[in-house]
This record gives sequence, C-alpha cells and structure tokens, in this order.
Amino acid sequence: MLEKIREGSQGPVAKVILGAVILSFALAGIGGYLGQTTEQPVAEVNGVKISQTEFSRALQNERSRLEQQFGEYFAQIAADPNYMAQIRQGVVDRLVQQELQTQLAAELGLRVSDDSVKKSILELPYFQIGGKFNNDRYLQVIRQMNFQPEAFREYLREEMTRSQLVSAVAGSDFALKNELTSAIALQQQTRSIDYIVVSKESLQDSIVVNEQEIADYYDLNTSQFLAPEQVSVSYIDLNAANLNLETNVTEDDVKAYYEQSSAQYIEPEKRRVSHILIDSSENDDAAKSKAEDLLAQLQQGAEFAKLAESSSDDIVSAEMGGDLDWIERDMMDPAFEDAAFALAAKGDFSEVVQSEFGYHIIQLTDIQSQQVKAYDAVKADLRAELERTEKVNAFYEKQTEMAGIAFEISDTLVDAAEVAGVEVQTTALVERNALPAPLNTPAVMRALFSPDVLEDKMNSEVLEIGDEHVIVVRVSEYVPATTKPLVDVSEQIKSRLVSQKASELAKEKATTLYAEIKAGKSLTNVATEQSLELRQEATLTRQAYTVSPAIVQHAFKMAHPSTAPVVEKVELNNGDAAIVALKTVTDAAIEGEIEAQLKQNITMAQVNKNYMVFIEALKANAELNLPVAPQAAE
Repeated sequence: MLEKIREGSQGPVAKVILGAVILSFALAGIGGYLGQTTEQPVAEVNGVKISQTEFSRALQNERSRLEQQFGEYFAQIAADPNYMAQIRQGVVDRLVQQELQTQLAAELGLRVSDDSVKKSILELPYFQIGGKFNNDRYLQVIRQMNFQPEAFREYLREEMTRSQLVSAVAGSDFALKNELTSAIALQQQTRSIDYIVVSKESLQDSIVVNEQEIADYYDLNTSQFLAPEQVSVSYIDLNAANLNLETNVTEDDVKAYYEQSSAQYIEPEKRRVSHILIDSSENDDAAKSKAEDLLAQLQQGAEFAKLAESSSDDIVSAEMGGDLDWIERDMMDPAFEDAAFALAAKGDFSEVVQSEFGYHIIQLTDIQSQQVKAYDAVKADLRAELERTEKVNAFYEKQTEMAGIAFEISDTLVDAAEVAGVEVQTTALVERNALPAPLNTPAVMRALFSPDVLEDKMNSEVLEIGDEHVIVVRVSEYVPATTKPLVDVSEQIKSRLVSQKASELAKEKATTLYAEIKAGKSLTNVATEQSLELRQEATLTRQAYTVSPAIVQHAFKMAHPSTAPVVEKVELNNGDAAIVALKTVTDAAIEGEIEAQLKQNITMAQVNKNYMVFIEALKANAELNLPVAPQAAE
C-alpha cells in the first residue's frame, strides 16, 4: 500500500494538487499546529483536540481570503449571522479532515525526504521571480511568516507528509481508455427531436379575473405587498484627509523635524553572510565534531561555497553556496548574529557557532556600512508627514468636541457640526439597503435602526468608518414598512392571477393533446389541428441554448426510441408546457487520440468524487466529538 501511495504521488495530477495543498498550508495559518492549550476544543479526533486557537487562526485566514475575494462588500456579507455560521462550520470541517489525514499518514509511516522538500521549495511559485527560484524572494516570504530557513524546512516537511495522502488519492485515480471514450461519447451525444409548446400567453385573452378573486388573493398574500421601510438620514462627516490646516508647514518646520527624527533616516549596517549548518537534532556530539572538521578544512584553504554545497544541512542555502542574503541586527539567532557581526573583513569566517538549529560556520561575503539619508531626499516625505500629523491632531481635537456636543445636544446635529467645522448633510428617503456612502456600512445601519436613534430621535455616538474618518448620524424621517393598499396593487394581482390561470390551462391543454398522441395521433397532426408551431432540432446537444433548458434536460433523460418516436410531456419553468417526440439518438464517434483537456476534466470529476468518499470513510472509522459550536471573534 505504501508503495502505491508513493507511486501515486508522482503522477501529473498529483503534482498539481500537491502544489496547491502545500502552498495553501505554507501561506495560511502557519502557527495553527504549535503549542498546547487548555481551552475547550472545537473538535476532538480520535482523542486529539483541535483547539480554539487553531480554529481562530484558521477562521482568520478564511476571512482574509474572503475579504480579498469580495473586497468592500465582505463587511455586508459578514453581517449575516447565518452566512458566518456556515463559514465557521466549514473551517471546523477542514480542520477535522486535516487531522484525520495527519493521523493516517503517521499510521502508515509516511515521510518526505530532504530532496523532496528542497524540490518543492525551489518549485513553489511564491518563491520565484521570472519563473525561476529567487533566494532573496524566498527569504523575504518566510521571514514575513516568522520562519528561519531551517525551521521552515521542517515545517514544510510535516505538511508535505500529511498532504501526501491527498496527492496519493488524487494521483492514483485513473480512467481506462474505454471509460474515457464512453464518457466523451455520452457527453457529445446528439438527439433528434420534434416538439410543440403550448404557451400560456396564447391563452391569456380568454381568462377572466373578477374583483373578488383579486381581493381574496390580496388578503391571503399581504406579506407580498409590503412597501419597504424608508429612512432619511442627517449626518456630519469628519475626515482628517479633508481638513484644512490653519497654518502652513514651513521649510523651517521641516528642517527642525528632520533634525529631531534623524535617527529614522539612518540605514543600519548590513552584512551579507553565508553559512554551513550541521543539524544537531539527532546526535549533538557527532554534529559538533563534523562542524569542527569542516572548520579545519576551511582553515587549510578549502573553498567555503563548495563545502556548503556538499556538507550543509540547510538544503536551500546550500544550493547557493550557503548564501543567506543580507542580514541586520535582531534578525537571526543571537549567537549566530554576534558571530556574523564580529567578522572584520570580506572572506573571513567564524569559529564553530552553536544555535538552536545546530552548529554553524559563518562567512562574511559583503558589508554595507551605516548610511544616513540626506535632507533633500526626504524633505517632501517629511512635509507630507508633518501635514498629516497636523491634520490628525486637529481631527482628534474636533472629534472630541464634536462627540461631546452631539451627546449633550442630542436632538440636533447643527451645534456638533459647527464645532467640527463641517456641514450637516441629509439624504432623501431611501430604503434601508440603499443607503449611499458613507452610510452604507453595517456599523452605521446598526446605529440608525437602534432604539436610541430610531425611536428616541437621538444623535448616534461617533461611528468610525475609516482611518481618522468618523460620522455622527440621526434619523430625520422614518417611514415604516407598510402594506400597500389594494387599489395600488390590484393590477399587479390581476396580472399574476391571469398568468397562473393561463399556466394551468396550458398544462391541461398539453395533457389533453398528449393523450391524443398516445391514442394514435401524430405530433405533426396535433400541431396542425391546434395551429401550433412544430419545432425541430435534428442535432440537439446537451449544451444547446436555443431550446428551453427544461426541454433539453428532459430530452436527454428519455428512453431511446425503437421503431416509433418516444413522446413525453414537459412542464417548462416559465409556466408553459411542451410535448417532445424523441426520434433518434446518435452517439459521437470518438476517433484518434482523446484531447488532454477532456481527459483531465473526466479524471478530475472522478478524483473529486473518490476523494469525498475517502474523507467520509475516514470519518466513519474515527471517534469524532464536536463539543461546542465554535464562535471566534469577528
């Protein structure tokens, strides 16, 4: 079984899925598997607890993904508690699936080799520039993830081991050539049909709807005729970006600020270093001895880059002769950093240095001395920063005064607007979900329809809608949702009733005509007698868009005809009815090599189906406990 899994994980489909799985693991929620917690778990899988901390991190990653997908609309979507409950449950389900896979991988003794880890790092697109692995980019990304190269390598090994099961399930799936041929022939099958449509519109002129029917429908369906609630909002909008400064920032102000903050414009000394790492996790004495032997070789003239490439346990930097790129203070392990910054000249190398990752020998390859940015290079930024600071200071002063006045004089915004130096703005009556910017945020809508603001006619509290951007709102006018009078909706109801009755007549007429056909009449004769158009499709496909979808779907479910056409009645989604005669079925002739895209589509459909079966089988054989409904901070 293990051999099949390892073989399966080398196929092209498996590699695509492996890349996606590893990338998602590497860039989302890297801290979810570290540490223990005494919190109530969100789930327990065969005795292994999934903590609230893991859940919160995974949920935050999912929120970030959705925010990128939906942009500014996500806040409105997230205001729906049912939607967020589904998101939370989906996160728990994924965490449970991952833990089941982890446990099975451990049970099977799966492990990923150093070469596989290195190959995955070199091939991950997030570490590439121009399609090629870039060490600078690699170091930048993993540092953003709070990883050092050695720790990232081990983390990635663990995640790849777990994902090996996923890739094996996907990569070991296949379809035989005759299965592919049959599936494609079925997909590309065509059918020849004749059909007539009994249209409800053609029957509407004969339908009469009386006033009593309209009144009865109105009484039974009053909820369908509600005029939505409307609100007119007055508000004051205070935004630091829109404030005008009382005094301009002068050149002397900028120079003085430069002198005061000159430390910010000092670029600290940087050093570019290479290293040779000997992993000490398994045998500390052997690792130290090996590092000392390598140091002796260097002292005797061996080339550092070649030794790093052949002997370093940091498999990624070893590819670049041990290069770790530029480092600054407080970036590396303290012992490593002290040794690196103690080196005096390019080409010098350190003694053996011990860190939490093992034993290092460090070589200094380049030095960038401390530099100070000139005033002319930064004065434009300094002026902008000073102006921004002045505006922010003025903003918070005005916000404080505005908040106090709006609270003390809560029946008007005029006084608060005066101290803020802005105008009171008022909207027309609009529906609740049609509020204009900047009012169309969940926080503002909650405030507007709170009892204090809506019922007691008070000013709202200060509402933050952006960085240094707040508003205060009050309801100028409110029109509650009301049932529209019958006279206003009478024609609408009449139209509905006519449509309903016409649809019923169309179905009844189609049923009668279908009975005549079953009794011996041909579809052609029925169409002629009823003055209905006989429509024909000689080569109807499953993707046809010129024919009603209901007819297409039904036609491909009908039994194959023998000597006579198969005739059936179909109700259409728009209220019409149709009678369809299936005359012939033609399977597509599949010749030559099947297109790669078609093969992949069919195989992936099968993969998805079998993967879900695999997950359900793991769940069925596991002891699962979901003690609480997870609720993470929004």
